[in-house]
Amino acid sequence: MNSNHEHHRSETASPPNRPMSVSDIADSYAEYADCMHRLEWLDRAIIGRYRQARFGDVDGRVLDVACGTGTNFQYLPDGVDLVGIDISPEMLANAGKQLAEQGMDGTLREMDAQDLEFPDDSFDAVISALSTCTFPDPVAALREMNRVCKPEGTIRLVEHGRSDVGPIARFQEWRAEAHYAKMGCRWTQEPSDVVAEAGLGVLETRTGLFGTITTFELSPGRGGDR
Repeated sequence: MNSNHEHHRSETASPPNRPMSVSDIADSYAEYADCMHRLEWLDRAIIGRYRQARFGDVDGRVLDVACGTGTNFQYLPDGVDLVGIDISPEMLANAGKQLAEQGMDGTLREMDAQDLEFPDDSFDAVISALSTCTFPDPVAALREMNRVCKPEGTIRLVEHGRSDVGPIARFQEWRAEAHYAKMGCRWTQEPSDVVAEAGLGVLETRTGLFGTITTFELSPGRGGDR
């Protein structure tokens, strides 16, 4: 890959000059929470296999960061001790419905992913899907996930970003600003760059769906890295 192309990708992946605040994001998602819950069948068809592959073998006490309408819950093994957090009360209301539909026990709390209200080393696994694109400071959110995950635990992500297929990438670039204004989502963010900046160790990463989906198994930082 030549340096000009790398420079082009870096520019297109940049967030808007005036990113939304946490309250802006919450307001944006209040409008779409019910619709997203109704469209979970579509998510299962498109993204479900990526969620299953990354989240299907976690155990113990599990934190779902930016759990939204609870889409991840159905992919978790039986018996996990689940805690889900989100900034949007409307999303959490639908996540409660998802718990009931799945017959699962779990705790849901309204909380900012960039400032988690849990002690260090609280969870055996921390999971999150399609979320870092919405956080005003995704690096801070990932570092918080690292802080609350036990050193021997695991952090799992399913994220989206700029496609590696030219026509799809160009469409994303064309619609990036409008998409962010409507949904608070940075459509062309490079998930691997965010993970690297947060300083998390990558145990495994895979891409799919024309390069728009990247999944990660991450190792929590130890000692001075935490």
